[in-house]
Amino acid sequence: MTALLAIDLGTEGARVAVFDADGRVLGTGEHGYPTRYPRPGWAEQDPDEWWRAIVVAARTALTTAGDPEVTGVGLATTASTVVVLDEAGRPLRPAILWMDSRAGAESDLTAESGHEVLRYAGGADAVEWLVPKAMWLARNEPETYRSAARIVEAVDYLTWRLTGTWTGSRMNACCKANHVARGEGYPAGLYDLLGVPDLAKKLPPVVLPVGAPAGEVTRGASAELGLRGRPVVAVGGIDAHMSLLATGGLSPGRLSMVCGTSNAFVAEIEEPVFTPAIWGPYPDALRDGFWLVEGGQVSAGAVLRWVCEDILGGTRERLPELLAEAERVRPGEHGLVVLDYFMGNRTPLRDPRLRGAVLGLTLGTTPAQLYRAAVEGVAYGTRQVLDSFLDAGVPVEDIYVSGGIRRNPLWLRVTADVLGRPLRLVAGDNLTLRACAVIAAAVTDEHPDLAAAAAAFTPVTTLVEPSPADAYDEGYALYRQATEATRDLAHALSGGRR
Repeated sequence: MTALLAIDLGTEGARVAVFDADGRVLGTGEHGYPTRYPRPGWAEQDPDEWWRAIVVAARTALTTAGDPEVTGVGLATTASTVVVLDEAGRPLRPAILWMDSRAGAESDLTAESGHEVLRYAGGADAVEWLVPKAMWLARNEPETYRSAARIVEAVDYLTWRLTGTWTGSRMNACCKANHVARGEGYPAGLYDLLGVPDLAKKLPPVVLPVGAPAGEVTRGASAELGLRGRPVVAVGGIDAHMSLLATGGLSPGRLSMVCGTSNAFVAEIEEPVFTPAIWGPYPDALRDGFWLVEGGQVSAGAVLRWVCEDILGGTRERLPELLAEAERVRPGEHGLVVLDYFMGNRTPLRDPRLRGAVLGLTLGTTPAQLYRAAVEGVAYGTRQVLDSFLDAGVPVEDIYVSGGIRRNPLWLRVTADVLGRPLRLVAGDNLTLRACAVIAAAVTDEHPDLAAAAAAFTPVTTLVEPSPADAYDEGYALYRQATEATRDLAHALSGGRR
């Protein structure tokens, strides 16, 4: 029996699954690694710990699946999670995680540059992206920057660990490094303008589309992972963006909403839309001739975990008890407004200096009320992103939901109610792993193209119908009002004022 290996490098750990050619999961494994927060707004991880986690997770998945022969490997990672390496591929410093917001000043400089290629990025590179992070390195750690032979996305680093070749994902290059496949590729003029004229030389020299063959797994990597033979590795991409491939087909009007530590919204459209409220439109990021748009919340499930574990002192095992108590709190009756900007705002405000807040606390506020208000605050942030898509003219017909939200029924239900739209909840494995299996199938010539492979891997979904309430419309209005009212104060606090 032949099989496909899917690797998803997430924020908290590596998840690996083995699929058969018909899309059935044969085995799974996962292994975690820590995130370190050395300063406010910073977030870092160790790339060597990623690889160790992948090895553990892959061996578990393969053993569970009965050690089948793997013919194709697909992978996806968080982005922009930036890795800085020497000539031998050894990390020169910890990886700068996607949620890291240290490069806010550099992001502002991209907006001020006025370079024409930035029209494909909503007018500026966001603080999360590779280019501002590379600029930060050049300005704040110049010796590390000069010594770096490679400054790459996590997905490109793992492709190298697997194949021994530096092959860049066109999706990541386009969405995070301003690469334009229809133009000059890496925009050397922009990099020069931004003070990193040699950045293109540090990026992967070869850029290929998602689903293209990057090469075979090396003998050494195959032995570490426990593989039989040397399967072909498909060029991967960004975890949330890749999820579109696993919604059962690629067609306009389909929105993938991956709800976990952060929330990411991705859609592929036939005609471009240009607005600063949305990231993109990215030409050919997923498929030739189409445009990808994205939006999202930097902090979503992370906010709920913070309230439950760090503030209320609960555990994940006791979460059902807290959810049951919060279920009994009626919408709006808690008198609280929670802002979800704990690590800034991704879209539509594009403001890394916004900060989270809890307004309306009294001595009578209960843990259940606080948690309920946090769930509603995250859902209001979700509605704010969706509204920006609709206002820009992005067609949204079906919303596919996956990620950690499926394990939190209150969060799921409140999100549907606040949006006032039905949600197609993906059952079982997450969409990113399934998408990795799709590109693994495509690279082994199981299907003629990505669209055909995606259709063959259609997931099972459950329709979650909304029960709109006037209290949510009122709460959303207060959320927007509170955002404006606290903006200047958040900016002052995020500037490090003591």
